[in-house]
Amino acid sequence: KSTSTIRKPAPRYRVLLHNDDFNSMEYVVEALLKVVPSLTMPQAVDIMMQAHTAGVAFVITCALEPAEFYSESLRGLGLVSTIEPDE
Repeated sequence: KSTSTIRKPAPRYRVLLHNDDFNSMEYVVEALLKVVPSLTMPQAVDIMMQAHTAGVAFVITCALEPAEFYSESLRGLGLVSTIEPDE
């Protein structure tokens, strides 16, 4: 008998940025770039504009721990962020 383990990929989570009426667009872009180093300036601008126009924007998909870290870091900078399972 051979026992093999089937590894399931870790569940992934979506980090979301919600629109707010308090922070300037420039501040939101700077905060995104500071918190999520893999983002480029154009990506950060797109995310900010999406949140501004649609009310919510997708930032990044990753494992739970980094997702929680990104979301908490954004909230720590005064932004509104949540995470949800990536279906």
